[in-house]
Amino acid sequence: MAVAPRHRSIKARRRFDLLLGPAIQLAGLAALVVGVYLIVVIGIGRVPTSDQWTLVGFSMAAAAVTALLYQPLRRRLSGLAVRLAGPKRDSPSEVIRTLGSRLTSSLPLDELLLQLAESLRRSLALEAAEVWTGSGGLLERSASDPDVGRASLILTSAEEGVVARAGVRGSAWLSMWLPRVLAGREETAVRAAPVTHAGELFGLIVVERQPDVPFSDEEEHVLVALGRQVGLALNNVRLGSALEASLDELQMQADELRASRARVVAAADAERRRIERDLHDGAQQHLVALAVNLRLARELAESDPVGARAVLEELAGEVHEALEEIRDLAHGIYPPLLVDRGLSEALRAALARAPVRARLETNALGRYRPEVEATVYFCCLEALQNVSKHAGRGTGATLRVWEEQGGLRFEVADDGVGFDPRVEPRGAGLTNMSDRLGALGGRLSVFAAPGDGTRVAGMIPSAR
Repeated sequence: MAVAPRHRSIKARRRFDLLLGPAIQLAGLAALVVGVYLIVVIGIGRVPTSDQWTLVGFSMAAAAVTALLYQPLRRRLSGLAVRLAGPKRDSPSEVIRTLGSRLTSSLPLDELLLQLAESLRRSLALEAAEVWTGSGGLLERSASDPDVGRASLILTSAEEGVVARAGVRGSAWLSMWLPRVLAGREETAVRAAPVTHAGELFGLIVVERQPDVPFSDEEEHVLVALGRQVGLALNNVRLGSALEASLDELQMQADELRASRARVVAAADAERRRIERDLHDGAQQHLVALAVNLRLARELAESDPVGARAVLEELAGEVHEALEEIRDLAHGIYPPLLVDRGLSEALRAALARAPVRARLETNALGRYRPEVEATVYFCCLEALQNVSKHAGRGTGATLRVWEEQGGLRFEVADDGVGFDPRVEPRGAGLTNMSDRLGALGGRLSVFAAPGDGTRVAGMIPSAR
């Protein structure tokens, strides 16, 4: 009950501030009129008589002089009233409207929170005002007036839920749930309002006042409304940051997709050049030799039957070599065994020709889409070639292929020298494998360490 007179005195002071300006201006106007009238009388040198025209002349002269002097004097009187009334205080509701307008501007969040603390301290006649922000159980003092620096506060998930639902609370509640906020303020009146949005805690608004001045219902309502507005702003900032991160990730994926497509096109061009070169240097040379020998056999058929027979026998061997050359070339393009018998048989045949010692582990694989089987087949061959090139002499490898949750997985593991993926960038082989898998929505993973071998794993979802 002892604080009521003090509270009434604050309201009286506010009413006094409102009336002070007009009172000073009215007193100044009266003084101006009297002063001007006296100056006019002294200037004329005699006291006005009862003659009507004399009074009218004095009045008109005084009014004219008063009109000329009042506007400059009025500005000076207004300044005097402001100085006597002290700094201007916004009404509590004005703080809410001002924050709403600032939220639509492009002010940085730190500047906005500092202006909020300053406005709160000025409008509510506070000793101090603070704004704490954060999420995930960590709150930090982001703005304060007067400035007291940064501080942090850690909350458990249970404490977060309690604070978010608490509403405006005072010292007794804070001493139980947030004693660190109350530290150093035991002798003052403190109020804390949660900054929330959709039930999630984003921070706190903490205000402090002398203990003999209570907080009114209107002021507590202002704190609640500000907590909601600031919570909305912080949620928008978080959404904006998440959107920006998503856009950056999409941009990275788009860049990687363009690079991957460029590599696929370049690889296809290189593969066509390789096939053309292999045909020119291999099968084409055999076929040209066959054509020459056939003309020779035709010329010798009548004149030298024995020589013609020898040429034909030589042609049989050359035809066999040409067939082998074409068969090897076809294996490099697309193995016929993969089309006829499936992935398991094609890989088993490939391991028989592999340049490293390797064994195959696979369960009863069925048939998959042709592009899926081809991708896994060539990725496994690429991984085995990497083992032969980089794993060291005498290295053994294990090739596993299995189906899991509707997707097809493979793994090529060796016991070679290994490498550090953080230091050594991916080579062309791993990049090609990643591009092949990425075209089907799959992914490639590489696990390696120096001296501990290398494991290359790939996955294609929805392989059937």
